Amino acid sequence: MTQRLAETFARLRAEGRVGVMPFLTVGYPDFETSVSIAKAMVEGGASGLELGIAFSDPLADGPAVQRSSYEALRHGAHPSDAVEMVRRLRADGVGVPLVLMGYYNTFLAMGEERFIAEAAAAGADGLIISDLPPEEADGALAQCRKTGLALVFLAAQTSDDRRLDEIARRSTGFIYAVAVLGVTGARERLSGELPGFLQRLRAKTELPLVVGFGISKREHVQALRGLADAVAIGAAIVDTIESSPREECVERVRNYVEVLTGRTEAST
Repeated sequence: MTQRLAETFARLRAEGRVGVMPFLTVGYPDFETSVSIAKAMVEGGASGLELGIAFSDPLADGPAVQRSSYEALRHGAHPSDAVEMVRRLRADGVGVPLVLMGYYNTFLAMGEERFIAEAAAAGADGLIISDLPPEEADGALAQCRKTGLALVFLAAQTSDDRRLDEIARRSTGFIYAVAVLGVTGARERLSGELPGFLQRLRAKTELPLVVGFGISKREHVQALRGLADAVAIGAAIVDTIESSPREECVERVRNYVEVLTGRTEAST
């Protein structure tokens, strides 16, 4: 399964493109609509998907993603729904990498070993556990190696070289580079410190770098060419869903992803 990630990033590098890996909270605005949105994002050119597991206390997330988590939980979302979404997408022919993103308590709720095994069996490619530090990840790493899943750690601009070395040593699949000092949420411009941070991180690893938190525009994607392999976009996806009539949200998200990937121009 890490092979699917490796092949995707190799293709992006060969084509000189920065991939787009949108984030979607599973179960928002409801489960069936979230499945349709996931498919629409792939149709719009997404290189992979991050499927968020709704959690009651998502500390790394800004207001938009927090609201999506709250609404999904209000409609009965469960960690097993993320596994079911992976299973549904694979059954419907979706072939891009699917990475589950959440907080450690949600993995523990089902049992860490059981959740990882079921995610792998469903066709997931990796896990991002936002609040799991690499020093505490031995159990999850062992289970991911056993099942073939990548385990991705987050690197922050405030991380010192020793910390970045540890993240680079333990991450598999790719490293998630946090673009801002703070929580998720769409920003107008990228941090001026970001290029230097990515260069510092690149010097420590050959793993692909995926930049997330604050990415929301095609210009952001283009600005990261030569610095990152892909971008993760979450809050702006949630904003698009939230601002759309229910019957139009799938199409609007598809259109937005097409703009992000450069398939179409942004409307004025």
